[in-house]
Amino acid sequence: MADDVARIALLGSGTVGLAVLRRLAEWQGSALGDSLRLVFAANTRLSLSNPDGLHPAQCAEALPAARARNPHSHRAGAIRALGHSGVRILIDATADADTAANHAACLASGIHVATACKLAAGTSLDQWRAIRDACSEKGAGFGDRATVGAGLPLLRSIRELRAGGDRIHAIAGVMSGSLAWLFHNYDGSRPFSELVRQARDRGFTEPDPREDLSGEDVRRKILILARAAGVEIDSHQVEVQSLVPPKLAAVAPGDVDSALVLLDAPLAAHLVEAQFAGCSLRFVARLEDGRARVQLEKLCPGDPLHGGGGTDNRVAIWSDRYREQPMVIQGPGAGAEVTAAALLDDVLHLRSLALRQALAA
Repeated sequence: MADDVARIALLGSGTVGLAVLRRLAEWQGSALGDSLRLVFAANTRLSLSNPDGLHPAQCAEALPAARARNPHSHRAGAIRALGHSGVRILIDATADADTAANHAACLASGIHVATACKLAAGTSLDQWRAIRDACSEKGAGFGDRATVGAGLPLLRSIRELRAGGDRIHAIAGVMSGSLAWLFHNYDGSRPFSELVRQARDRGFTEPDPREDLSGEDVRRKILILARAAGVEIDSHQVEVQSLVPPKLAAVAPGDVDSALVLLDAPLAAHLVEAQFAGCSLRFVARLEDGRARVQLEKLCPGDPLHGGGGTDNRVAIWSDRYREQPMVIQGPGAGAEVTAAALLDDVLHLRSLALRQALAA
């Protein structure tokens, strides 16, 4: 093809978006950097566009500094900047549902998408099917390895097993970096609420930690893995046992900090029960026999999910090939740098896919 340089547009300048820009800046002048041209970058306050290419480091300085909210659609601006031909890739580093809902339309127009946002493929079954069908019909690629495990080879392993004729029988995992850290450090010496505040202050949880404690993030992750494994279940079919008591759930956002003590008594009771059995507490997602659930569990020595530390994710996969002893994948399940690296891995893969398609046409 005339131009093998991929034009890319970045949406989002949070910690992951900025990490993407930093990584692109480091690549400037290298073979990797020369293969990509950043033509658009935006957040909800500012959009930057240049068909000849933006400097990533300058974008990383300008986007966070912007103050006035821009009411215009940055998604539309990104599409215009990417143009109508050549290798075009949209990077979604937002957590925006409207942006995620637009991915199928982007794919249908021939634009490849690399995303770290779980709201595209980890919510409604209809939306996931629209993304799948657009990829199949238009040949566009959807890179989603950053949505689960911050780029750990979970989705890739599941898809490669299936492509090789294997059948996935079950998946189980500790899939939340924030909850992994909380329960790895929860030994009864401090109230659970104190650990939650510490995790929030260190950036391990959302500003409102109920978003992590509710299990909704883990619901989306097990949905994404289930669908990759060939189990087409909808969001409401995943049973989630939230850690948030009803009284805490009803508290106004400004009062959450003082109300976190409502977590202490029920979690202390669970901990005593687990310690009596010689086990540890972990928040686990499981898929088996077409059913999925997310809940707090006692994990005892010998369980494939027992172990790990820090914010590590640990996921076990049972299949025809791994029937008696599951394949276990473990590693950092959170962090802007590893997530950004996974996004750009997908970008490079999508560029290669587009070039192969062009040669075959």
